[in-house]
Amino acid sequence: MNKLLLPFSIFCCLSLPLVAEEIIIPVGQQAAEKQSIERPTQGITKDLVQKRFGEPLEWNDPVGDPPISSWEYQDFVVFFEHDRVLHSVLKRNGK
Repeated sequence: MNKLLLPFSIFCCLSLPLVAEEIIIPVGQQAAEKQSIERPTQGITKDLVQKRFGEPLEWNDPVGDPPISSWEYQDFVVFFEHDRVLHSVLKRNGK
């Protein structure tokens, strides 16, 4: 009896339907409440970013060629190529 119980239990567990709700938020609506937050614009220097936005919470060292580094602030991350802003992006909620 015990030899049949384990395979039967596994079969029952694996045959149960799995249900998950999928929530899709369009990219344009992600962090919608943060869209008005000022962030660095493309082309400005690291010095100017630091003057306008203060010290970042975290610095990430350059990687690759050309060297791309990033600075993390509370609401956004700034990506640099050499010492110029390449792009800045808002952080997701809860991050």
